[in-house]
Amino acid sequence: MVLPKFLLADNSSFPEDIFVLHTEFPRFLINLKDDEIEWFEDLSGEREDDIADEVSNLIEAASLFYDKQIEGYE
Repeated sequence: MVLPKFLLADNSSFPEDIFVLHTEFPRFLINLKDDEIEWFEDLSGEREDDIADEVSNLIEAASLFYDKQIEGYE
């Protein structure tokens, strides 16, 4: 099965939250309401500078993905 890079996630227990799941390395779930991230990978062996740049780019990409998805509903 080929998974999309990003998926929207919803949970009725958290009606105010907006979740985006990143399915490629490094896998994570971000709550766009407060930018809180839950990592599914151990990134402790990675270089801090490389990870910081990649995380920043991935957060921006997740936000853009969400915006494009919502545009489709409007």
